[in-house]
Amino acid sequence: MAVRTKPETTPAHEAQKLFFEIGMEQRRRVGRALRELGVSFPLAHALRVIEPGRPLPMGELADHLFCDASNVTGIADRLEAKGYIERRAGEGDRRVKVLALTPNGIELRRRVLRIMAEPPAAIAALSLADQRALRDILRRAVGLQT
Repeated sequence: MAVRTKPETTPAHEAQKLFFEIGMEQRRRVGRALRELGVSFPLAHALRVIEPGRPLPMGELADHLFCDASNVTGIADRLEAKGYIERRAGEGDRRVKVLALTPNGIELRRRVLRIMAEPPAAIAALSLADQRALRDILRRAVGLQT
C-alpha cells in the first residue's frame, strides 16, 4: 500500500498556492485581451522585449524568452508576416539577424504593455493600504533573491 504524504501547509506553501491562483486568473485575463489583438503569449512577450529603435539579435530574444533559436525563428516569422517586425542583418556582423519593430509593431507593443501592466483583479480590489503592504513584502522577498 502506498503511503500518502500530506501536502505542505506552511504559510510559504499557502502563499505559493495563492500566487498560483492569482497568476492563473491573470493569465486568463491577459490571454483574452491578447486574443482580441490577434497575438499569442509568445508573440506578446517578444513584442514586450524588443524596444522601439533598438533592434534585438534573435539570440538575445531567445535568452529573454527562455527558448531556443528555432522557437524564436517561428516567433519572428509570425511577427514578420503580420507586419510587426523587420528582420535585418546586424551592424557589426551581417551573419547575425536582428529584429526591429515596424510602426505597426510599435503601436501593438504599446497596447500589449498596457494590457500586461494591469494588476490582477484580486490585487486591484485590495485597499490601498493592503496593496502597499503587499508591495513592500514582495520587495523584501525579491531583495532576498539578489
